[in-house]
Amino acid sequence: MSLARALVVDDHQLNLDLARYVLEADGFIVDEALHADAAWASLRACRPDVVLVDIQLPGTDGLTLVRAIKATPGLADIPCIAFTAYAMQGDEQRFRAAGCDGYLVKPIDVRSFAACVRSHLAN
Repeated sequence: MSLARALVVDDHQLNLDLARYVLEADGFIVDEALHADAAWASLRACRPDVVLVDIQLPGTDGLTLVRAIKATPGLADIPCIAFTAYAMQGDEQRFRAAGCDGYLVKPIDVRSFAACVRSHLAN
């Protein structure tokens, strides 16, 4: 079985560090980006199997980034998961309407986080 590659886009280094630690412990290769421009550079360099996107990013917000990924040939089929502290009623529906394939709330549950991410990978 080949290792799955995840791109985590979040402007807080502690969130990136924790996501990396948990995902790598589960066998993922993890790339990280602090903003949308860095995410695009990573997407061009090495196509991930899944993208986790914070909704509130500096500059280009996470939903705009997801919409752009989903509109890009060759990238549109990559599962994009909202990775956010937004947990109000209606948020998940709003994120899914913008193109997100999943929704994970921060702070993460380290016991189930990797399995939740893995569940979005193509079989």
